[in-house]
Amino acid sequence: MLSFPSDLISGYGRYLQKGFVRHKETHERLAVYGQKPEVMVISCCDSRVTPEGIFNAGPGELFVVRNVANLVPPYEDTEGQHGTSAAIEFAVNGLKVKHIVIMGHGQCGGVKAFRENANEPMATGEFIGRWIKLLEPAAIAMACMPVDKTDDPQLAMEYAGIRQSLKNLRTFPFVEQALESGNLQVHGAWFDIGSGELRTMDPDTQKFDKADVAPGAD
Repeated sequence: MLSFPSDLISGYGRYLQKGFVRHKETHERLAVYGQKPEVMVISCCDSRVTPEGIFNAGPGELFVVRNVANLVPPYEDTEGQHGTSAAIEFAVNGLKVKHIVIMGHGQCGGVKAFRENANEPMATGEFIGRWIKLLEPAAIAMACMPVDKTDDPQLAMEYAGIRQSLKNLRTFPFVEQALESGNLQVHGAWFDIGSGELRTMDPDTQKFDKADVAPGAD
């Protein structure tokens, strides 16, 4: 007979005794009044990258969407299931978030898969190959007008993918409207798994630099 993973049950027990208790009043308030996060994070589904942990965010503080290679597809008014697009629509039109952060990371498997299989879908599955082809415009832009001075093609592609997703984000009419009205800001970020370093993208130069953490920040 199939059984629920015991490690998850054990982890839930620890969470119930510590994490939930610590945020009990917050949970009760969220249950009654609903969520009102000001920040949406679009991150990779890589198990090593957890936005809530990286930004030390509590319950109700971040609206998080995770997918392979933290990609945002361009706006499409077509039939089909558009999970990431639906989440963006809900965040902007429903939750009225003030910020959208697209956060990539080092050693991204989705980016690596694109680089190694740029001319054909991945042999291991029909969905991933089509999805990571969203990186093609980023690769073309990087080849035509490189922004980063780096000898690491993987890192350069990770940066380029974030820039492309930010560009795709602006193809959504409601996103562009929110940006023009000043009700929304969009940001790029990149996280290094090994060192814990966070880099943010300068909106003018589109270059990534180490995040400026205030001295003594908790």
